[in-house]
Amino acid sequence: MNTKEVIYDLRTKHGLSQDELAEKLFVTRQAVSRWENGETVPNTETLKLLSNLFKVSINTLLGSPQKLVCQCCGMPLDDEIIGHNKDGSLNEDYCKWCYADGTYTYSDMDDLIDVCVTHMVSESFTEEQARAYLKQTLPHLDYWKRYGELGDGGQFEEFKQQLIKEINELRIEGMPEVTRLNALVGAYVNLAYRLPSGMNVKFLDDGTTYLGTQLEPEFGGDRCFGVLANMDFILVSTYGENGADPELVLYKKR
Repeated sequence: MNTKEVIYDLRTKHGLSQDELAEKLFVTRQAVSRWENGETVPNTETLKLLSNLFKVSINTLLGSPQKLVCQCCGMPLDDEIIGHNKDGSLNEDYCKWCYADGTYTYSDMDDLIDVCVTHMVSESFTEEQARAYLKQTLPHLDYWKRYGELGDGGQFEEFKQQLIKEINELRIEGMPEVTRLNALVGAYVNLAYRLPSGMNVKFLDDGTTYLGTQLEPEFGGDRCFGVLANMDFILVSTYGENGADPELVLYKKR
């Protein structure tokens, strides 16, 4: 689709009239009409407002003229997995796993490669091939080329190490020591836990990126430990295959 079709499609999907959209964007109805007729396109600032309003990238609004790729891990980007800046706007350079709420989540390329490899290996693509591909590709991405400029001097890594220390100090029976935390998007790990009252409750926000890991229990069995944390809390649970029958072990505010 081109820009006029994209704007019309988004406006109608959200149940907005041209007048209502114009009011939200501080423009006239005639301006919206000209966009949808293909006579003009929104200026840069209005594109940003449209992006924030409809939660789509500017690239999508312009008819997807570019193939967006995360400039940290190399993953192809679509609107659902694009990272967010601190103000909630989309950052079209990164995915949610590498850039969360204005924070870069990886400072060590080898750590990132270890995480990515697990999702790339298949019958036709071995672990060795995946590692070789990433070691060749990642250094050419903008984040790693500009790491000295974009990095935070190790502050986020220090925060992760502090979280790991706090989690291990909980001494949860049967749970191995945590050695690494990875970025995990809420929608993928937001399990519903059954409370004693019988109510099922989710504790996370689907759109937020957390730090976490999955661990095999020391005592064996077919259930795993799941660990999730951020600046505000630590959550530990157990669950079966694919997150089945989750049980909350601990929820601790920090």
